[in-house]
Amino acid sequence: MIVSASYRTDIPAFYARWFMARLGAGFCRVRNPYSGGESTVSLRPGSVDGFIFWTRNLRPLLPHLDAVRAVAPFAVQFTATGYPRSLETSVIAPEEAVSQLREIARRFGKRAGVWRYDPIVAAPDLPHEANFAALARGLAGVVDEVVLSFVHPYRKTARNLARAGIAWRDPPPDEKRALLARLAEIAADHRIAATLCTQPDLAGPGLGEARCIDAGRLSDIAGHPIAARESGNRAGCRCVLSRDIGAYDTCPHGCVYCYAVADRDRAVANFRAHDPEGEALTRPGYRSWRNPRP
Repeated sequence: MIVSASYRTDIPAFYARWFMARLGAGFCRVRNPYSGGESTVSLRPGSVDGFIFWTRNLRPLLPHLDAVRAVAPFAVQFTATGYPRSLETSVIAPEEAVSQLREIARRFGKRAGVWRYDPIVAAPDLPHEANFAALARGLAGVVDEVVLSFVHPYRKTARNLARAGIAWRDPPPDEKRALLARLAEIAADHRIAATLCTQPDLAGPGLGEARCIDAGRLSDIAGHPIAARESGNRAGCRCVLSRDIGAYDTCPHGCVYCYAVADRDRAVANFRAHDPEGEALTRPGYRSWRNPRP
């Protein structure tokens, strides 16, 4: 079993203490985001084939990665975009993100870290090519893949962008493909392969298919084969089967385009109610946009 930690929230940034406590206990409890029911996920060696961490700030978990590696191999999906505070209220500076990815590569090899430049938000004063190139220069020789995608215009995403006063737009497909092609060229110039996440209609030259939960990458890191069947969570997703242990509406980063947070005030309240010694990441009575009633 591959454990995803977590595409629903940023466990390394905000819940590292909880994660390490649960790793020590050998299990955690996970609340179903639809029904609210609970189930147990084993975190014991032999039960876990690998961990996939999703984060914008690995710093709180960095001192513990050797202990994580003693349980199972891991890879890190690390988002670094360098967007302005109007879009990303409280994320770390791009330079710190690059520094953390360099540390991951130094300690565990460059297959252990994947850079995510996503979602791409089309808005005034967002010079994506220059922004992307600056990050690519810092990550040349550090990572071997960058994952790209455009923001999905979910109703809650559009609402949050409008509330923040962001004059964003959803460009036509040809415009998106042109920008993706330019970013892929920049990535290739820095020996980084560009891949596209869950948007096959935008595929083009220089873009591979992203497998964010990737048994092949984990196999390379582990030094032995890890088998898992493909089981995408939406159309175009090429991820393999995994078990996510996070919860929606619990990340207080404040990225206004985030698909996993409908209401930042609710996310902050859920974060403050979190018990780092609890078996589940959320307390009973937790609410999210997926399950508004406890």
